[in-house]
Amino acid sequence: MKKRTRLTAFLSLLIGSLLLSATAFAAVWTSSDQWGNWSNGGYTVYNNIWGSGAGTQTIWADSYSKWGVTANHPNTGGIKSYPNSTRPINTQLSALSSLKSSFNVTVPSSGSSFVAAYDIWTGNNAHEIMLWMNKQGAVGPIAGSWDSSGNPVANFTNVSVGGHTWNVYKGSNGSNDVFSFVRTSNTSSGTVDVLAILNWCKSKGWMGSEIVNSVQFGYEITSAPNATFTTNSYSVSFS
Repeated sequence: MKKRTRLTAFLSLLIGSLLLSATAFAAVWTSSDQWGNWSNGGYTVYNNIWGSGAGTQTIWADSYSKWGVTANHPNTGGIKSYPNSTRPINTQLSALSSLKSSFNVTVPSSGSSFVAAYDIWTGNNAHEIMLWMNKQGAVGPIAGSWDSSGNPVANFTNVSVGGHTWNVYKGSNGSNDVFSFVRTSNTSSGTVDVLAILNWCKSKGWMGSEIVNSVQFGYEITSAPNATFTTNSYSVSFS
């Protein structure tokens, strides 16, 4: 009887430890819904499976700053989703003295097509400023023209602004203007002076001193064979 009692106590302790470990690793919020979203700390985290022909995608979050997705989207071309964390700004560009963001991510090194990117919306969503920080696979920016090989033609190359060096493209998706800043080399972490980039766009006459609506950061996924994208940290500050 004593041996059985000790065994029972041991098994109870083991099961309790396993349950505690599972609880410790459980995310605060998860969703597999197409438009699943969760608000935290002044941000909203979105699953945002908006493209046609998408597969499955599950998002999890411990906070607006620490979140990720597991995506299983077919390699059929076209963007399937843009899971992201959004920070509303809703401030006139000329009234901003600072607008910066930092990020740190872990993304697939091969097998998927995606962009880890900022999406900044201004002028009541008339202008979309994309900052491509890390890209893999068959992806390319919206542009105003393409070369004979079908590659987008940059309006400006090797532009150093906002703490990074970019090739810059200007085009339209049919609904709004899109200014794409494609980093000349991939990075998985960094700080971006968003205000400097917006003022650069204004200096080119691409936009005026309009309302900066929001700053988003996430993953524009075209294809992913059960791949995991993790935001280790992310924040936006402005004044």
